[in-house]
Amino acid sequence: MQKSAARLGVGGPVGSGKTALLESIIPMLMEKGIEVAVVANDLLTTEDAERLKRGGFLHPERIVGVETGSCPHTAIREDPSMNLLAIKDLELLYPELDLIFVESGGDNLASSFSYDLVDSYIFVIDVGAGDDIPRKKGPGFVQADLVVINKIDIAPYVGADLELIRKEAPLYRRGKPIAYTNCKTKEGLNEVVNFIMETVLFRSATAKVS
Repeated sequence: MQKSAARLGVGGPVGSGKTALLESIIPMLMEKGIEVAVVANDLLTTEDAERLKRGGFLHPERIVGVETGSCPHTAIREDPSMNLLAIKDLELLYPELDLIFVESGGDNLASSFSYDLVDSYIFVIDVGAGDDIPRKKGPGFVQADLVVINKIDIAPYVGADLELIRKEAPLYRRGKPIAYTNCKTKEGLNEVVNFIMETVLFRSATAKVS
């Protein structure tokens, strides 16, 4: 019987740093011996997939671009068939895979993943979008298995109150985990990797896969 890889969605608004997050955490997972592949969604291009391929940390055939050609919600929630086919192809090509990321095309706070497509999903926002994001209670922000509040370094430059975000975000997340990250300095990325290891892969965050 063929092994099935765990599937982790990565969603969030345009420019929140979804691709940058993947560029940062995939090498960290690979250092732990995790076999990874990516399905990257875009509306009318494969721009994010090509960017990941240029990073050079994964074999290009482990990164598949999906042109959804419609509202990004549809391809990850209402009709995820294109993504499911891409996942199936990756599993056939790389039966040793432990984890497949499914990156949504840039969307808004209402974006969420179907659990027919993924086992778990991360929702990424950036502080540049405003410190009122938690109070807007978007389904993606409230329901995601992990929220990543990204680009925390730019808060002083865009007039965002990071301490207010840190205070209010847990209220609307109701105990669900939150990571505060800066992909440039790697701050907070260990929390994201630990979430993946323990909650998605059910492995010790400190153990390296043999």
